[in-house]
Amino acid sequence: MESESTVSKEGRRYKVVVAKLGLDGHDRGAKVVARALRDAGFDVIYLGVHQTPENVVRTAIEEDADVIGVSILSGSHIELVSDLVKLLKEKNVKIPIIVGGIIPPEDYEELKKLGVAEILGPGTPLSKIIEICRRLAEERRRGS
Repeated sequence: MESESTVSKEGRRYKVVVAKLGLDGHDRGAKVVARALRDAGFDVIYLGVHQTPENVVRTAIEEDADVIGVSILSGSHIELVSDLVKLLKEKNVKIPIIVGGIIPPEDYEELKKLGVAEILGPGTPLSKIIEICRRLAEERRRGS
């Protein structure tokens, strides 16, 4: 049963695209997050490993996603997220981005400057991830 808190006023469930960007093949955490979001009532499109920024943006636009969640463990987070943000801007689409994985704290500020809404590291409670996705989805639907 879907939670009222994951359904917009228009009656459409919030939708999240979850993907592993780059060459990183370790996807256990991303799968856990995708399942938790699905169990909480979100529509989840899980793209899997070895995704490009182009594919993530294309899918998010096609699916009318409310949030993009990417997991990166490879160390190439600045470059990959920069490309992701650039593509969204080129398409004139505003979808909040959450970055998870192994992100050095000294890179948080740069990711935020790029436009990342939230950065969530290992050990972030699933309940917090769900709440952040819900808040960002609501804000996007309201046009905030």
